[in-house]
Amino acid sequence: MKGPRGAAVVAHGGGPTIVMNASLAGVVEECRCHSQITALYGARHGIEGVLNEDFVDLYKQDRALMEAIAESPGSALGSCRREVRDEDYERALAVFRARNIRYFFYNGGNGSMYLAMRIARTAREAGYDLRVIGIPKTIDNDLAETDHTPGYGSTARFFASALRDIGSDLRQLPRRVSVVEVMGRNAGWLVAATALARYYPDDPPHLIYLPERPLAPDKLLADVDRVYSRLGYAVVAVCEGQKDDKGGFFGADQFAADGFQRRLSANLAHVLAQLIAGGLGLRTRSEKPGVLGRSSAAFASRVDREEARLCGRAAVRAAVSGETEKMVTLVREPGPKYRSTTGLADLEKVAYTERLFPSEWIHPSGSDVVPEFLEYAAPLVGEIEPQPRLKA
Repeated sequence: MKGPRGAAVVAHGGGPTIVMNASLAGVVEECRCHSQITALYGARHGIEGVLNEDFVDLYKQDRALMEAIAESPGSALGSCRREVRDEDYERALAVFRARNIRYFFYNGGNGSMYLAMRIARTAREAGYDLRVIGIPKTIDNDLAETDHTPGYGSTARFFASALRDIGSDLRQLPRRVSVVEVMGRNAGWLVAATALARYYPDDPPHLIYLPERPLAPDKLLADVDRVYSRLGYAVVAVCEGQKDDKGGFFGADQFAADGFQRRLSANLAHVLAQLIAGGLGLRTRSEKPGVLGRSSAAFASRVDREEARLCGRAAVRAAVSGETEKMVTLVREPGPKYRSTTGLADLEKVAYTERLFPSEWIHPSGSDVVPEFLEYAAPLVGEIEPQPRLKA
C-alpha cells in the first residue's frame, strides 16, 4: 500500500543521546527516496515545535551538513520534556491538517511513544490519514519490545571507560575508595555495562549495584570492607536510581528530574561516600559524570551510530508502506557473530512501559552481573581497551 501524498514532520523527545542525530539523518535520507513525501520539516524542541508551528525545512539542508550532523552528539532539532494536555493533541492535528502533514516520526523513549500513540489515535478518530511511527531512543535501554535502544551502547561505552580509568587511578595510588554514580533511573542496564571495563581479574568496578535489587547500608559497608581488605582500594558503581532496603535513597536529596514529578536522588554517590567514610573510616570520594555520559561524542559506538541511522530509515519505510501506530525495534539475529535488523511493535505495548534489567542477569551476590549479560552488551558497546601494565 502506497502512502498518501503530503509532508512529513520529525521531532525529538526526552534527553538527547550521542547518536540521536544519526536517526535524524536516516529519516532525511530515506524521505528523499519517496516522492509522496513532498516536504520534510523538523519540529524545533519536540512537540513544542509542532504546537507552535516552529519548523525547519530539512529538504533545504545541504547533504554534507546533514552528514556532519549525523556524526554529532545531542539533538540538532532540540528536544523537550513537557506534559501534553488533551487539547494539545487536537492542536497538533490542526497544524498537520493545515500543512497537509501525513507522516509524523517521533524519536524518543517510552513517554515519547505514548505521545506518538495519542497523536495517532487522535488523527484516526478524526478520520485523518496520518502515519505515525516512533523511532526508539534512550540511554537507559528500558524500552519494551526491542532488543536494545539507540543511545545505550555509546553511553555504556562512556561509563565503562570512565570506570576503567578511575580504577586505574586508584590502583596506582591506593588506600582510597571511589563511588561512581551512573545514569539510569529505575533500570540498571547502564551501570551493569561498567563490568565491561574489566580485563584483569581484580579490575574495577569491584562492586556493581542495580536499582532492581534494593541495597541495605550494612551490605554496602560489608562489601566495600571485603574488597578493600583484599586489594587496598575499592571502586563502586551504583545507579542513580538505587534505593535502600527501606525504599528510600539513603537519605540523599531528591528532585524532579524531568518535569514529570518523577523523583530522583540529587547526590546519591556523595551520600554513599559519606556512609562508607563514616562507617569504615576509609578515604572515600564520589564521582557523578551525569549528562557528560550521554553527550560525549568521543565515546560513540560504531554499532550504536549505524543502528540509530538504520532506525530512522526504517521508520520512513514503514510509514510509506502503510504502517502506523508502530515503533521501530532492533532485532538481534541468531548466530555467533552479532547482526541486527529492524522490526515493528505496537506503540501501545511500548508507551510508558519500562523494561527493567533481568533478574537472572544479576549475580547472586547482588553486587555484580553474570557473563550472559556481558555477551549481550559487548557488541553494542565495542571493545574497551585495557590500560597497559608493567610486567612483574
